[in-house]
Amino acid sequence: MQSISAAQAKLLLIDRVRDLAYLHSPNDLFTLASGRESPHFFDMKPVMMNPECAHLLGVLIHDKIVDLGDVDAVGGLELGAVPLTAIAIAKAGKGSEIRGFMVRKEPKGRGGRKTGNPPGIEGSTIRSGDRVVLLEDVTTTGGSALKAAEMLNSMGCEVVACITILDREEGGIEAFKNAGIPLIPLLLRSNITGD
Repeated sequence: MQSISAAQAKLLLIDRVRDLAYLHSPNDLFTLASGRESPHFFDMKPVMMNPECAHLLGVLIHDKIVDLGDVDAVGGLELGAVPLTAIAIAKAGKGSEIRGFMVRKEPKGRGGRKTGNPPGIEGSTIRSGDRVVLLEDVTTTGGSALKAAEMLNSMGCEVVACITILDREEGGIEAFKNAGIPLIPLLLRSNITGD
């Protein structure tokens, strides 16, 4: 795919999310991971696993990471952050020193042996002092990603931001702000739903 601007990538991604990830059911509400109910449901796995969308996400995430300055590592909670991390480090390209990691919801006890990471954090070595960007597919309240941020902070990392594909506009930005972490959405629910 040819090189495109972040603005062009965002417009294309809005259409692709609408086509591949969005369900609307005003009479039969969806129960979300946060426990809330909503007429809007977003399943970003088909988006992240689509070649065109992966390219668009790479353009947008890379643009945001560049704006954040010196970043040592990107990653987040399994399952949603795993493909996003792969997309982000692939877009960073050869010669980049950005490392990728994932945080397991339940530590397995086997990972981290080679890297020295604590149980539950796998992938590249994460060090005290690292400037880290969390990645998330969909943000409602931010609860899950904020738990990952707490774990990283306890290791001595500085979580400089959380980049999410979509903010559902249900308090996530405020929750991250209260934790001292900017939430950077690539898209808003209203970009998709029009309300």
